Amino acid sequence: MVDIPSSLDLIGRGAEELIKQEELEARLKLGRPLRIKAGLDPTAPDLHIGHTVLLNKMRQFQDLGHQVIFLIGDFTGMIGDPTGKNATRKPLTREDVEANAVTYTEQVFKVLDRERTEVRFNSEWFAKMNAADMIKLAGQHTVARMLERDDFSKRYAAQQSISIHEFLYPLVQGYDSVALKADVELGGTDQKFNLLMGRGLQEHFGQPPQIVLTMPLLEGLDGVNKMSKSLGNYIGINEPAIDIVTKTLKIGDELMWRWIELLSFEISLAEIEMLKRDIASGQLNPRDLKMRLARELATRFHDAEVAELAIAGWNAVVRGQGDTSQLPLNEVSVPVEGLRLAALLTACGLTASNSEANRKLKENAVRIDAEVVVDAQRVFGPGFEGVLQVGKRNFSRVRLISA
Repeated sequence: MVDIPSSLDLIGRGAEELIKQEELEARLKLGRPLRIKAGLDPTAPDLHIGHTVLLNKMRQFQDLGHQVIFLIGDFTGMIGDPTGKNATRKPLTREDVEANAVTYTEQVFKVLDRERTEVRFNSEWFAKMNAADMIKLAGQHTVARMLERDDFSKRYAAQQSISIHEFLYPLVQGYDSVALKADVELGGTDQKFNLLMGRGLQEHFGQPPQIVLTMPLLEGLDGVNKMSKSLGNYIGINEPAIDIVTKTLKIGDELMWRWIELLSFEISLAEIEMLKRDIASGQLNPRDLKMRLARELATRFHDAEVAELAIAGWNAVVRGQGDTSQLPLNEVSVPVEGLRLAALLTACGLTASNSEANRKLKENAVRIDAEVVVDAQRVFGPGFEGVLQVGKRNFSRVRLISA
């Protein structure tokens, strides 16, 4: 017997909008596994934890016994998703799409249950369509309706070009739902127009319209902008466990609650309320809760043993508790004559520039193996090995090798 109220609570956790809840309730009452669709265009080879907001919701549907369909938009990727763009995006080549798709399928199973996931490619049906079929599909919508999309309307008002093929993208994504007979489609808030397109096309083709569930776009490490590789405010799911731990522990206290709601499987909504009271009363340090989340994420994307080694390494550097040899060793190439300390900090990615490195040195914020260093002229050559640290939580265990 399906516990519908509990199912709705889990499905609604962190969601932005559900269209329409009464339809979802009616389908849950059917007692059959629902077909849950979510798709990603393989536009980049690696996923970050912002992408996993959708994957997490898919996993929750799996845990409720439903059939999840992970759709790789190899066909739509060659069109180019115009969502949120103020210019026509360059379509991917077939080679780009295929290479990225392989990487995607390897990474999604760090969240999804492989045995309960149906992986599909939308070239399965679109490759079989001819020009006449595509024209018939295009006839299901008007230009006026397309221009209701926020990004299209802004570009049109600004007299920026909109290519005809961009109008096809929402139609093609919508038709995916017809081909897959989706009961529910998940997407980010920026995908709402496309998801509703699926509802309309399903009705046109005589199918019950899918329920639309939109998820918020996760803010990145800065707590302001959505997580993005181009902004550098992301955590990649393939990053070393120590980086996942270190970056998670740097997030602000307000952002912490947002991340827990959208990323954690282990902390329930009821427990979140209890934890908020504990922090407000001073019984719990926010850092300890961030560590709990960091452990969960590092375990999910690696394993429990690797996660604990990463945490031990973090404690060794930041708290001075433990052995820094637990930290992963990063080999950095330097000239035979070596690098001065400021240049070395920049080469290791611990500072953005030599000027920042020099400023940190003047602030006594640079340590080597836990000892404060102020000599900016000190040279480090191949063979050096140690833990370089800038501030409390920015560090790296490095070994210098000849360039």
